[in-house]
Amino acid sequence: MELRAELLKSIWYAFTSLDVEKSGKVSKSQLKVLSHNLYTALNIPHDPVALEDHFRDDDDGPVSNQGYMPYLNKFILDKVVEGTFVKENVDEFCWTLSAKKNYRPKNSVDVLPDKDAFHLWCLFNFLSEDDYPLVLVPEEVEYLLKKICIAMSVELSCVDVEDFISQEAVQQSGITVWAFLDFVNTGRLTRGMEKDSVTMAIDEVYQEIAGNIIKQGYLWKKGHLRRNWNERWFSLQPSTLHYYVSEDRKECKGCIELGHNCCVEVLPEKEGKRCMFCVKTLTKTYEMSAPDTKQRQEWTTAIQTAIRLCVEGKKSLHKDLKLRRREQREERERRRTAKEEELQSLRLLQGERESKLAELELLQDAQKQAQTALLQEEQKRRQQHVELQRTLQEQLQQAEEARASIQAEMALKEVETERQRRRIRELEVMQLRLEEALHQEMRARQDEEVYCLAQARLLVEEEEKMKALLALQEEQEQYILKTQREKQELRQEMVTKSQALEEAQHQLEKVRASRHRMDQDIAAAQRKLRHASTSVKHWNIQVNRLTHPNGPREDPLLEAQGSQLCLCPP
Repeated sequence: MELRAELLKSIWYAFTSLDVEKSGKVSKSQLKVLSHNLYTALNIPHDPVALEDHFRDDDDGPVSNQGYMPYLNKFILDKVVEGTFVKENVDEFCWTLSAKKNYRPKNSVDVLPDKDAFHLWCLFNFLSEDDYPLVLVPEEVEYLLKKICIAMSVELSCVDVEDFISQEAVQQSGITVWAFLDFVNTGRLTRGMEKDSVTMAIDEVYQEIAGNIIKQGYLWKKGHLRRNWNERWFSLQPSTLHYYVSEDRKECKGCIELGHNCCVEVLPEKEGKRCMFCVKTLTKTYEMSAPDTKQRQEWTTAIQTAIRLCVEGKKSLHKDLKLRRREQREERERRRTAKEEELQSLRLLQGERESKLAELELLQDAQKQAQTALLQEEQKRRQQHVELQRTLQEQLQQAEEARASIQAEMALKEVETERQRRRIRELEVMQLRLEEALHQEMRARQDEEVYCLAQARLLVEEEEKMKALLALQEEQEQYILKTQREKQELRQEMVTKSQALEEAQHQLEKVRASRHRMDQDIAAAQRKLRHASTSVKHWNIQVNRLTHPNGPREDPLLEAQGSQLCLCPP
């Protein structure tokens, strides 16, 4: 599915480049040429009749992208076999079609070479999402520009990048590959750099991202047979570590297969070599030496990353990094949305607080009005008291004889005045208590709001922890099931090997018994041979006696032959 998605990105550019009128449709004759070239580039057997048969019921007009997609999927992409073609050839064909129509550099001085523009086009397609039309988000553009600047050993100009990214069209719909190439061709990124340096940097980033090369460079490697040290060009990918005679990678000297049974270790200095490390597999240990400690650390870290990707079943480091960056962007977007919702809720709380403050101000106004009324009543009472005293004085002056009654009346008035004063003091005390109760209620409401916010955060954290715990529990159960299956397979393998061992021991015992019988047969044959030799010797003696009756001496040659016959093993 990943290969199909990458091929569709390039083919989309080729299809849109054929749409000269921008109507979303392409003529059948152009689609025939496009399909023929795709058959050739993808190394698929040509089927010239399939296109006509597929669109036989349609009219003679042009075909839209949606109408061409079923044919493309059925007769081309479904027949693609990974490893039987060179994807770079397909990309180069689609780039050639689309660049003729869309790639028109404005600045002739700092125009990128066609190969560099093609590599940037491929990197753009790799980092773009599967949504059409293909665009790059500003974060991915900045990431790609940083990679190129790091390869050129220069610092990225944040001002130029921000000016380019902050454009309204970029913020709304993203960055197209042609806008990206126009920005690179402005020269603001490569200001003061040689074209060769820019080309090397773009090629390095292209090999790393599109070529799926985690790291490459020269290392010293110790041979397995001759045990001598040779300088090799190493190229690290997620599952393999190839080493070549030189960096042109024409002559491959070997390949180290990486997997879960591999590991990388740092070695001490020996044989005059510094900054050593080794890669251990099930069958071999490969010793290597880096130019310096920093390079050794980078290589060991990169190899460990490749082993991790291989164990996790991931084929590309940068696809994994791209997925992580997309997840981080989605997480930032979720956090931004949550923050906006939180700000909205805070605004609502602020509105409620302002309404409560308005109510409090109304209460304070009512309190002030009540105090004013009390003061007015007090003034009235004081005026009445003054008038009463003046009246009493007049009455005292007018009638001395009514003094006793007037004094009694004054005493009563004084009691009433004291009662009114006590009432006023009680009202003042009640007012202070009401103010204190109001302040306590305000503090209680504030404490309640803080507690509610803290409780909401705790509930969110508890929910996240519960999800993480469930995920860990599920991973643990899967790991336990996997371990049990591996144990069962090991037990079956041990039983099979033990049966094979018993059968081999049984065969060995049979061989030993057969050998013992053969030894016995050989010994019997030797005894028979010795007996036959003795008989031949006696027969020769008898023949000599009959032939030479005077008793001639026995022939020493016959005696020697007889002795040899006796001593000769069977």
